[in-house]
Amino acid sequence: MKYIALPGLGTQRLSFYLAMEEYVARTVSEDDCFFMWQVEPSVIFGRNQLIENEVNLDYCKQHNILTYRRKSGGGCVYADMNNVMFSYVTSDDNVNLTYNRYINMVVLVLRKLGVDARGGGRNDIMIGDRKVSGNAFYHVPGRNIVHGTMLYDTDMANMVGAITPTGEKLLSKGIESVRQRIALLKDYTTADLETFKAFVRANLCDGEVRLTRADVAAIREIEREYLSPEFVYGNNPRYSVVRRRRIEGVGDLELRMEIKNSVVRAANLVGDFFLLGDIDRRLLSHLRGVALEREAVERAVPDRLDDLVMNLKKEDFVSLVLAQ
Repeated sequence: MKYIALPGLGTQRLSFYLAMEEYVARTVSEDDCFFMWQVEPSVIFGRNQLIENEVNLDYCKQHNILTYRRKSGGGCVYADMNNVMFSYVTSDDNVNLTYNRYINMVVLVLRKLGVDARGGGRNDIMIGDRKVSGNAFYHVPGRNIVHGTMLYDTDMANMVGAITPTGEKLLSKGIESVRQRIALLKDYTTADLETFKAFVRANLCDGEVRLTRADVAAIREIEREYLSPEFVYGNNPRYSVVRRRRIEGVGDLELRMEIKNSVVRAANLVGDFFLLGDIDRRLLSHLRGVALEREAVERAVPDRLDDLVMNLKKEDFVSLVLAQ
């Protein structure tokens, strides 16, 4: 696997590294590529999440925390210079195999470092019963991209305040609660952050591809999409009916429907689920014009959904539509 190196740019905005993943996936011929990056305090939320549901925008503005949307699914993440982000690009077309390979690869590196890590949940790497890394993925033609956090250290007040409602009491309770659920790598190794990064690169990569200034210019063109208000804030019209449910192994789902005379006129699905296919074309469009009756909904919804949303079953989605 080749490490993708930049020509001495210094720290960039988070949107730059998201664009860099796309650029590498579309232009670098190596089968497997990897790079690490760090950013100033930032929040990154998933492709199918509503920013107003996930991010405390007032807190972020007060504390100079930037906000970005990514093209992968999953939940909202806080990042800063005390953590490191991983990006993995591979030619393998199978999303599940790619994802499992990446998780196992990172777990093995941590174990070589002497950290008793393991994969856990949909997308996590755990130390004991605490999460040290959350990850997400998406697909571009012929390539898969996996990216994730590695919680070496972090500003806990910012992590909690940027993603959850604040207030002094809520913030202090939130920090205590989150600290019980996450692991900071610094507590499990004597390696400092720079030593850890060097160890990861040495154990995962056997050479490098160094990008040029022309490559950087092309990345900045891709980055413009990530910075556009249309992409960051999305097109979230008001809907007359909202159904919410957490489905084990799938995530938090929020189905928004425009209903007229008990018939679905439009539908949108948001949440922290992992997207595998085109849900607008292959699922949500099938609901338009359908009466809110079990037989009609079951007839409209495809039998297989786990190739669109990871682990989603037809019966669970139908129950969500009908609020049953």
